[in-house]
Amino acid sequence: MALNRGRPYLEFQEGKTGTPTMGGIFIVAAVAISTLLWADLSNSFVQMALLVLLSLGLLGAVDDWLKIYYPASDGVSIRTKIIGQLIIAAIIAVWVFNMELPLRLLWLGEEFRTELGNSLFFPFFTAAWIPLGALYIPFVMVVILGSSNAVNLTDGLDGLAVGTVIFVAVAYGGMTYISGHYIFSEYLQVPNVMGSGELTVFIASMIGACLGFLWFNAHPAELFMGDAGALPLGGSIGLVAVLIKQELLLLVVGGIFVIEALSVILQVGWYKATGKRFFRMAPLHHHFELDGMAESKITIRFWIVAIILALFALSTLKLR
Repeated sequence: MALNRGRPYLEFQEGKTGTPTMGGIFIVAAVAISTLLWADLSNSFVQMALLVLLSLGLLGAVDDWLKIYYPASDGVSIRTKIIGQLIIAAIIAVWVFNMELPLRLLWLGEEFRTELGNSLFFPFFTAAWIPLGALYIPFVMVVILGSSNAVNLTDGLDGLAVGTVIFVAVAYGGMTYISGHYIFSEYLQVPNVMGSGELTVFIASMIGACLGFLWFNAHPAELFMGDAGALPLGGSIGLVAVLIKQELLLLVVGGIFVIEALSVILQVGWYKATGKRFFRMAPLHHHFELDGMAESKITIRFWIVAIILALFALSTLKLR
């Protein structure tokens, strides 16, 4: 998805005409099948993850399908897509709010504190949180919706989005295991969310599926992910961040996605205020592309930044 497309952009994209899309359905299928085979399906967290993955995957697939078979169409309208995402996010938010996450702050001697499940925890601190109460519902919706669309905005160059998702997923895979482990969570002083360890299976499945897809999506791409992959992958990452109480850390781990989304917001806002463009094109990766940087170089440099951010985020577990 790009804003302010023009002739230079079209010239860059000429070589990609005819490349198959909707490759995201293979990612979704691989993650879903692996999770169904290896995860504990009675676990509420696993059920939520599958719901977000499959529902957002279906929404994205319908959008991709309409664009393919009705070329004159822009697919599902932005308004309809946002409404669909909001409905899915609302279902999850109410579910999480009502179940009251089984949370334990072991290093503080707190064996069981369900009321903290609806609180916002701050990284870098051992005991800092804000109870959100009913506001936790819209907060969860914003995290899932924002993460889903941020990944979708990043999906504009070969291998860029799926590669970045891998690094983010590796970081959160480690955090889900720690969060669900009694001893590790106590030692690293992070909230122990009982049952969240099962999400490690889901995240591992995501990493494997994305690695397999990257084989075909690396430049020059033989297959595009499309909304069928970007929307569910982003939404799933947002959900995992919510369930293990590391929502704010997502701003660091998924820094690439945040920057890409902010570049679009800044571009639109600046244009409305001044009538001029802030970037040559948004999202940010297209700005560098129009500036003459090779597509593969942009992708690899974004990956490097994503790796650094993921490592920094993991280091915060010990910096506490």
